[in-house]
Amino acid sequence: MFAKIMTPVDLRHVDRLEKSLECSAELARHYGASLVYVGVTGAMPGSVAHNPEEYAQKLAAFATEQGEARGIATSSHAVTAHDPSVDLDGALLKAVGETGADLVVMGTHVPGLSDYIWSSNGGKIAAHADVSVMLVRG
Repeated sequence: MFAKIMTPVDLRHVDRLEKSLECSAELARHYGASLVYVGVTGAMPGSVAHNPEEYAQKLAAFATEQGEARGIATSSHAVTAHDPSVDLDGALLKAVGETGADLVVMGTHVPGLSDYIWSSNGGKIAAHADVSVMLVRG
């Protein structure tokens, strides 16, 4: 049913992503799919990496670790955005096509009052992606 699953990750907050990471890995195992971890970074130094190349290396290492720990085929796809906090949704939507993903599994938060005015990142991806999107709360 699914051949390539895309899971967006924020390397600054990996500790908060366990539920979505486990869900995407379980789906990859179930369908025999590969899993691609997508991360978005800026061109300027940040808390995770000094430059986009270093960020891509850290994301690739994360993907390798996840693949070995969870017993699945993984890869990584790093995206450099001018302002990741503003460009995140567009960068993730573009990454769906660039990676060839046919399912996106991403973590999200429980909707709050502001989500009725501005959609969450997950809500925006679910509304605009050309592929199936699974939002994992928690």
